[in-house]
Amino acid sequence: MHDTDRKEKCGVFGVWGDPDAAHLSYTALYAQQHRGQESAGIAASDGKRIKAHVGMGLVPEVFTDEDLDRLKGAAAIGHNRYSTTGSSKCENAQPLLEEYVGGQVAVAHNGNLINADLLRRHYEERGHIFHTSTDTEVIIHLLAAHHLSKQDPVAEALTHLQGAYSLVFLFRDHVQACRDPWGWRPLVLGETAEGHPCVASETVALDAIGAKFIREVEPGEIVTLSENGVSSRRFADVQQPAHCIFEHIYFANPSSKLFGDTVQIARETMGEKLADEAPVEADYVIPMPDSGRSAALGYARQSGIPFREGIVPNRYVGRTFIQPTEKQRKTAVQLKLNVIDDVVRDKRIIVVDDSIVRGTTTRGKMQQLRRAGAREIHLRISSPPIRHACYFGIDFPDPSSLIANQRTVEDICDFLGVDSLHYLSIDGLLHCVSRPANNYCTACFSGIYRIQVDRPVSKLRLERDQMEMFPSGG
Repeated sequence: MHDTDRKEKCGVFGVWGDPDAAHLSYTALYAQQHRGQESAGIAASDGKRIKAHVGMGLVPEVFTDEDLDRLKGAAAIGHNRYSTTGSSKCENAQPLLEEYVGGQVAVAHNGNLINADLLRRHYEERGHIFHTSTDTEVIIHLLAAHHLSKQDPVAEALTHLQGAYSLVFLFRDHVQACRDPWGWRPLVLGETAEGHPCVASETVALDAIGAKFIREVEPGEIVTLSENGVSSRRFADVQQPAHCIFEHIYFANPSSKLFGDTVQIARETMGEKLADEAPVEADYVIPMPDSGRSAALGYARQSGIPFREGIVPNRYVGRTFIQPTEKQRKTAVQLKLNVIDDVVRDKRIIVVDDSIVRGTTTRGKMQQLRRAGAREIHLRISSPPIRHACYFGIDFPDPSSLIANQRTVEDICDFLGVDSLHYLSIDGLLHCVSRPANNYCTACFSGIYRIQVDRPVSKLRLERDQMEMFPSGG
């Protein structure tokens, strides 16, 4: 999907007991770079103090060898960020490192808290000072508030959170990792070749550091990594699972295994199902790189229509390409994806992509295919139409900006200028994954939310709340 409005999610990692924990975290974050490109950070403990290094940009841009060497210790956590709450600036980079009456703590978060603004107002009214506009900071304030009054401050803090969260905490002498009771975001437990326990958002990170997959961290579970090994406790009853189906459609690395399925196989199966639901005569099946390639392979295999590469990505056009004018935006689209004229000229082509958000970029690419001489263009999308907001960790735009929010499929087909358009059905999508259908969140397609969202939270809501309270900026 090349509408630049849909953003990847964060990636987290944690390891205990490895003397080279920071370098190990670097490798794991590099393997999960697809989950966030805004900022990266690592916090490490030597058993006495926690030190952190965070910065804006990709993992190799944020860290030098000298930075990693300064992060001494046998325990570390790391984070790749793409913001869903709070803007893209360095003070929002994670892990967040704070000191409170219980000592130091660093925290890395993947997800989105729907009650973060209410919690923040509660603590601000009691004199608490916040340093960031990210929802993650409220977790630290909860932890501090319950440190003296509760036997298990982490578990108590988590019971106050509503929404999606996979969290990794680094304390001076241990790591704790937890997952919300619905299991929205993935989190897995592994073990390095040297026998050290670790956790990561995706199994691809475990593969990168030579660790073996042990199991998923269960929804509602806290796993502790320490000198005593691995221990587990529950902080909440398991709810009806709400695994984010978009992890399989787009977010996760194709080589990862999450929610019980290998991502590549699930995506190919989506393409096969799409071919069954929306057959059409054509000369070639062409993927929209890179997000549509797996589904296109499945579509081609199921339909018997040859697979061809007709659109080639420019690897040197960054994700942050500045586009201040409409003319420059169109130029950016043409630079990022180049059509191979000799492949598509006079051909009936099926273009497969994973999703459409606003549709403007997709429309520009279809126009390029027309100019290159494509005789027929049949667009096939390996997910249902995105019609509704996500409040649990996907940075979709406002629902009014979603092309499918107020349009029929026929309207979208006309807008994009293609000969036919078909989306995979919700039932078809759910047949492509192995867990029961009611174990997945499909709210962005169906509008049916697993938990009630009384006060929808936008990406910059916490910043606006802060401006309302302090309009002069003080």
